[in-house]
Amino acid sequence: MHDVEVIEEAAAAEVSLDPIRARMLAELAEPQTATTLAARLGLARQKVNYHVRLLEQHGLVELVEERRRGNMTERVVRASAAAYVISPAALAAVAPDPARSPDGLSARWLLALAARLVRETGALINGAARARKPLATFGLDAEVQFATPSDRAAFVGELTDALTGLISKYHTDTGRSHRVIIAVHPSITEDADPPAEEQQS
Repeated sequence: MHDVEVIEEAAAAEVSLDPIRARMLAELAEPQTATTLAARLGLARQKVNYHVRLLEQHGLVELVEERRRGNMTERVVRASAAAYVISPAALAAVAPDPARSPDGLSARWLLALAARLVRETGALINGAARARKPLATFGLDAEVQFATPSDRAAFVGELTDALTGLISKYHTDTGRSHRVIIAVHPSITEDADPPAEEQQS
């Protein structure tokens, strides 16, 4: 079982988004039979079998073992991952494209960057898994509180200068390309609405 699996195909995304099947994937974090899963969900075993087969067809559920029970063979299955992310690749025709309106101060552009990050990282993860090779990545997560909007603007300016300097120092026309994304946005807490955009002073 993977920690996270990236769903790239539209059909698999559609299957996973069904409320019953989404609940099944959560329950199947631990291996179960259709009988035990049906009891936990309060559904008929035949209905559970139907949904499990659909999930299995799209690689979202995997067979763990088969057990003989008298004249029957009982299948034990589990989810293929502990968590799932649907890549924007599943909606390729309408996925956001950062190249359409590159505006570093636009929240929609930031969202398009995030979508591209999910799409590209997902493709890398799935490709590395198929090739059975490690994937070198790095992520940095931090939080900063700004006293004023002007402080935030100054921070963005200094960050841009520092990053531009680092890129100039290490960039070469040979070797493998790597994408660098740094995002700065207001934090959102569970008990608060997203903060409105302040006017810079």
